[in-house]
Amino acid sequence: MARVRTVAFSGIDVLEVEAQVTITSGLIAFPVVGLPDKAVAESRERVRAALAALGLALPPRRITVNLAPADLIKEGSHFDLPIALGLLAAMEVLPAEELQGYVALGELALDGSLLPVAGVLPAAMGAASSGHGVICPAASGGEAAWAGGIEVLAAPSLLALINHFKGTQVLSQPEPRIAEAPPSPLDLKDIKGQETAKRALEVAAAGGHNLLMIGPPGSGKSMLAARLPGLLPPLDPAEALEVSMIHSVAGLLREGRLMRQRPFRDPHHSASLAALVGGGQRVRPGEVSLAHLGVLFLDELPEFQRATLEALRQPLESGRATVARVQAHVTYPARVQLVAAMNPCRCGNLDDAALACGRAPRCALDYQSKISGPLFDRIDLHIDVPAVRPADLGLPPPAEGSAQVAARVAAARARQTARYARLPENRRIRTNAELDGQLLDELAAPDSDGKRLLMDAAERLHLSARGYHRVLRVARTLADLEASDAVRRIHVAEALSYRRVLLSGDLAGR
Repeated sequence: MARVRTVAFSGIDVLEVEAQVTITSGLIAFPVVGLPDKAVAESRERVRAALAALGLALPPRRITVNLAPADLIKEGSHFDLPIALGLLAAMEVLPAEELQGYVALGELALDGSLLPVAGVLPAAMGAASSGHGVICPAASGGEAAWAGGIEVLAAPSLLALINHFKGTQVLSQPEPRIAEAPPSPLDLKDIKGQETAKRALEVAAAGGHNLLMIGPPGSGKSMLAARLPGLLPPLDPAEALEVSMIHSVAGLLREGRLMRQRPFRDPHHSASLAALVGGGQRVRPGEVSLAHLGVLFLDELPEFQRATLEALRQPLESGRATVARVQAHVTYPARVQLVAAMNPCRCGNLDDAALACGRAPRCALDYQSKISGPLFDRIDLHIDVPAVRPADLGLPPPAEGSAQVAARVAAARARQTARYARLPENRRIRTNAELDGQLLDELAAPDSDGKRLLMDAAERLHLSARGYHRVLRVARTLADLEASDAVRRIHVAEALSYRRVLLSGDLAGR
């Protein structure tokens, strides 16, 4: 019996799987057992055709492939390569003992070439932790090379692998690759006016805070959100590896290049719950996980399905998305910065009497009630984005652009990194938005004037405990932007100005 190591995935966690191949006497057959899904069961046809393309015929005997452990569901086309290698070892074409030191994954084309598959990066990391090398397609070699310190055989075809093990060809070690930064990032100089919104965008970027923008159509909400990634610092090496593993499992890591830019995901409002949070027949990460350590932008927030938005409440609070199914229980990281935009009412012209519909202001109450209070409470910054005046459009571009704002954001984030570096690994905090509990009281406590203002405002605005804590987090970020160790009254006052009382003025009195 030939044995070849491979992997299955549970979220971004790697589960060891062994492809066992035997060739015995009996009726001619080629079954694949061990709870394979449709893609795995079809691998026997791809393997058969790939071997035929190399001039190798399967022996006219009973070939049995077992993917152990048998009670674990096997999904994906990456089992093609380990099955083929196990079959070649059982046919004594390849030395079985040399294959024991590798973890193999890859999809076979009918001509014997190897096609890229999802999950090579976490598979390589798992192989490195157990002291094994990796065999993968050449297109995924740069991805596997990031595991470091292991042998990576990145082959363009099955024939190249056979030649390598026979000593007639040498496969060179692939080089790790990094995704290139976008050539021309969007700049805040493109936006005229909206100085209050730009300030809120800077605060959100500095502390990783969630942001909600409310304003009429054409006021620039989407333009502001699209420029947020240009204010955020690049991922550090550990973060880049963490984010890239999620995209690798989802099959979205382009050319096996490690990501350095923070992800920006902007799903359409017709997205399903599984698409946003994760799941599906084959459990995959959703948009909230693909935006991990980056930005999740939800435009036209009330147009999303209510159940879909409510499913975001737990990931926003815990930083992870857990998908529970009868046959799977998978957890993906989901520490995202939520940026949302919405109109004040369905027509969008609530504050303009000349353009507002005849149902105002009742239409605004109905429209805004699609968003639950608990979800609003999880958003740190609420700002109104008024319509741009024609006079502003004729002004020259602003003197300050994204580069200047990004420098202040980077300085504020550096202060947070230094402040939280002393924390143990199991309580790792990256930004002020993650502060909670005793640390919040210790590191974000305002001075006496600021505390008095906060307590008075909490009573008047009926802030929840979560809202109270989020004001403190924003105040801590405002202090970091000013390079202040102390959280003062002015910081608390500005943080309170970003809390929601009513979305569009005192509608109840109209």
